[in-house]
Amino acid sequence: VQLVESGGGLVQAGGSLRLSCTANDSSISTMGWYRQVPGKQREMVALIGHGGSAHYADSVKGRFTISRDNSKNTVYLQMNNLKPEDTAVYYCNAEPAEYAPYDYWGQGTQVTVSS
Repeated sequence: VQLVESGGGLVQAGGSLRLSCTANDSSISTMGWYRQVPGKQREMVALIGHGGSAHYADSVKGRFTISRDNSKNTVYLQMNNLKPEDTAVYYCNAEPAEYAPYDYWGQGTQVTVSS
């Protein structure tokens, strides 16, 4: 399964961006977004189950919204009220629908928030 991301970019603090990630196959279950800055571990931002149940990192609750369109194998991340500390490379993630010892990852998209 390949994941293709889009929507990153440069935005001022307080602004908004919307990330999209499309899988080329429907054999996936939970999808989500992670982010990473140089020198730090990759961290979970938001996850969404196939049925739509969502989970967020405390740092983005109330500002970010994750959603998915199963008919398009696509997950979205609407990011509002962005802060400079949200600057990172954002990676799309998907779990296989059937057990496998690996996940699928996108190539990453840069989000930069200027103060």
